[in-house]
Amino acid sequence: QLQAFGGGLVQAGGSLRLSCAASGRTSGSVNIAWFRQAPGKEREFAAAINWSGSQISYADSVKGRFTISRDNSKNTVYLQMNSLTPSDTAVYYCAAGLRPIGVGVDGYKYWGQGTQVTVSS
Repeated sequence: QLQAFGGGLVQAGGSLRLSCAASGRTSGSVNIAWFRQAPGKEREFAAAINWSGSQISYADSVKGRFTISRDNSKNTVYLQMNSLTPSDTAVYYCAAGLRPIGVGVDGYKYWGQGTQVTVSS
């Protein structure tokens, strides 16, 4: 019901755009977030957007470099990632929920399978 794609290998300073395609229960008026998990680390919040796009939140670590947006006509949420650094290397997951957007994993009921982002130095 949530499918994340767009990951890949990029050099430091480069850009990638991730997409999260929603279907079924995860389409429509749901809030979407991106989390990421690096090897050996806990899953951490990156960015979130509410169903209308009127509320957006970013982790301090990505603020100014990442932009989250959504196209409800396509049931898709995007994460534009610029000025990537090796510390951005992680599996990126999109998640959907009905609670107000927040940074905790517990606030999102549905999860996609993740897409790998690797940034080389």
